[in-house]
Order: sequence, then structure tokens, then C-alpha cells
Amino acid sequence: MKIAIGCDHAGFPLKETVLQTVKRLGHEVTDCGTFSCERADYPDYADKVAKLVAAGQVERGILICGSGVGVCVAANKTKGVRACVCHDAYSAKQAVEHDALNVLCLGARIIGTAVAEELTERFLSASFQAGTRHEMRLNKVKTIEDLNFK
Repeated sequence: MKIAIGCDHAGFPLKETVLQTVKRLGHEVTDCGTFSCERADYPDYADKVAKLVAAGQVERGILICGSGVGVCVAANKTKGVRACVCHDAYSAKQAVEHDALNVLCLGARIIGTAVAEELTERFLSASFQAGTRHEMRLNKVKTIEDLNFK
């Protein structure tokens, strides 16, 4: 898969761990920045990753900020993006399987490298359960999205 990764300054220290995990799993990475710990605004990087996901240029995205919340809120402003903060392994997998999560948001000030690696692995190994009750629910979410993004 093609994966876009972005972060702000608070997420930068964890970004290298996530990048290396994605590469180790055999995926192609688009690094949308930031590239240092100097102050950077999370909406800029969330927007870059979200636009790539929404346009189909990458299959999934991973965003990192201090809490994961800011990048999550910003990414969800893009039609076609389903972003969620996941700080446990169950959620990182289940959100893809049941809710078609396509952007994983992580809080670098909340989790460490070992947890980030596990969450990245779970997120990227999971597949949406098409043809189940979850697809009907996803279609309802898409209908709401279509109404709200006119």
C-alpha cells in the first residue's frame, strides 16, 4: 500500500519510528513533513495527508501530533477521510474493519515507540469487512457526509 505520513513538531520525535515500521512492513511512504522539532502547525500537515487519501493517491494516512486530537479534527474536515485517534491495538484494527478508518492519528505525548509500532502494524494489516452490516453503516455515514459537504 501507499501510505502518507504527516506530523507537527510535537509528533516529529515519533514520526521516524512510524516511518520505519511502515517501510519494514513493505509499504511505500510519502512523507508530508514536518522535518524537524521546530514549531509547525498541525492543520497544515493533516490537510496534506487528508488530501492525498481523499484523492486516492495513497490508500491510507498516519498523522501524529502531541495528543492525536488536533490532526484528527483537521483531517476529518476533508470529504472521504475517516480519521480516528487510536491509542490501543483493538481500536487501531477494529476501526478499519468496522468503520473503514483510512487515517490513523497518534499522540506522541501519549504513547511510546513500542505502542506506535504495534498500532501502525494493526492499522495497516486490517481490512474493511465489506459485505457485512458494517458496510450498510458506512454507507449511512457516507450519506451524511454527502449532505454535509455540499
